[in-house]
Amino acid sequence: MEAFVSRFVDRVTIHVAAGDGGHGCASVHREKFKPLGGPDGGNGGKGGDVQLVVDPNVHTLLDFHYRPNASASNGKPGKGGMRNGAQGEDLVLPVPDGTVVLSPDGEVLADLVGVGTTFVAAAGGRGGLGNAALASKARKAPGFALLGEPGEQLELVLELKSVADVGLVGFPSAGKSSLISVLSAARPKIADYPFTTLVPNLGVVTAGETVFTVADVPGLIPGASEGRGLGLDFLRHIERCAVLVHVVDCATLEPGRDPLSDVDALEHELAQYTPALKAEQGGVDLAERPRMVVLNKMDVPEARELAELVRADVEARGWPVFEVSTASRDGLRELSFAMAAEVERYRAQLPPPEPARVVVRPTAVDDGGFTVEPDPEVEDAYVVRGEKPERWVRQTDFNNSEAVGFLADRLAKLGVEDALAKQGAEPGSQVTIGSMTFDWEPSTPAGVAGVLGRRGTDLRIEHDDRVSASERKAAKKARRSSLDESGRFLEDQD
Repeated sequence: MEAFVSRFVDRVTIHVAAGDGGHGCASVHREKFKPLGGPDGGNGGKGGDVQLVVDPNVHTLLDFHYRPNASASNGKPGKGGMRNGAQGEDLVLPVPDGTVVLSPDGEVLADLVGVGTTFVAAAGGRGGLGNAALASKARKAPGFALLGEPGEQLELVLELKSVADVGLVGFPSAGKSSLISVLSAARPKIADYPFTTLVPNLGVVTAGETVFTVADVPGLIPGASEGRGLGLDFLRHIERCAVLVHVVDCATLEPGRDPLSDVDALEHELAQYTPALKAEQGGVDLAERPRMVVLNKMDVPEARELAELVRADVEARGWPVFEVSTASRDGLRELSFAMAAEVERYRAQLPPPEPARVVVRPTAVDDGGFTVEPDPEVEDAYVVRGEKPERWVRQTDFNNSEAVGFLADRLAKLGVEDALAKQGAEPGSQVTIGSMTFDWEPSTPAGVAGVLGRRGTDLRIEHDDRVSASERKAAKKARRSSLDESGRFLEDQD
């Protein structure tokens, strides 16, 4: 019979892609006896966001391990008749409580604690404006619309840092899992060989009126802070703990090991570990956490004798010592109440909880700041950087000369042309904005709209190969004049 083994995943790398914004529509209202009723192209819809939301029913990042790619839906394009495109649906990804979102470089972007906490991992692209929204006194019937912006695409690292009050640390087979099983209703796997526990175990303990959670760190051995063994993968689970408890095996038969050397080795690893969370997020230096020492396996006579020898040395460090036996359950009541007292003391130091509220911090998309710098790779070339000009370039349909002329007007009004001139740019100089590179041709003084031609064209744009209405009319007249009275071409009379 096939055995199914549940997997616990607490660190994954995911790729999220928000939806693209829909393109705006360039349309003119037409009806009988009213062929040019004005622009009526609708705006494109906004692309969907990718959101991470804390879900109480999710306890691992396993789903992201198997499905690391997540994409939201795109916004719909606008239509004629002033019909705006539908917005793309947001993609909501449930994550466990205590999930930390990091950039690939290790920068903490969000600390998701508390059911319902939401983080927008990737923002959807804005929809493009239709020609109805672009109409003005200078452009009464624009023959173009703006393109929708692409949605954000990011690579994120998700780490699960368990929200536990008490963290149990100790060598493999020290009895951490057994201690959780007798203090709480948790039923972790227990065996008499090292590295039995391969995933962090959580248990809920009640001592009097205090309820707190206990977590263990599996496989913590010397060198764990440098990546040896399993400890480095699970040390993150005790960053938020109020108190750390050393569980020491007093009945070990391994040569060269004793309770004091075990504690010293583990303290060295804790001191070497650097929390990823900041102080305000509960991730202070582990060396500052209160300590307790549990001398375990007191049901073994040799263990009790060893405990009597080392107890005074441990107490000299200022740490409370408890002698317990998970087999006979001796000393567990005193230990649980001591843990509860430390947890209550830690909670009393925390600031009073504030009611959850939605904090909106919109990005200043209309910030007019930009820079013009010489291109370090190309001679007599310049690079324009800034939120506005780069966004305008993304929205421009470069197959439409009127749209290109509209972009030139916007850049001139923003002051980009003046800045290029001050940098020494001359007509024909290569200018790069975002992903587009083109030859600079000064259009008009800043703030003055360019001379308009027919819809969809701009007189400032050279090499316009569109056939105008007057040219089509002249060609039609020439064809008619080449016919004789019988309706045949003159050349056919030969």
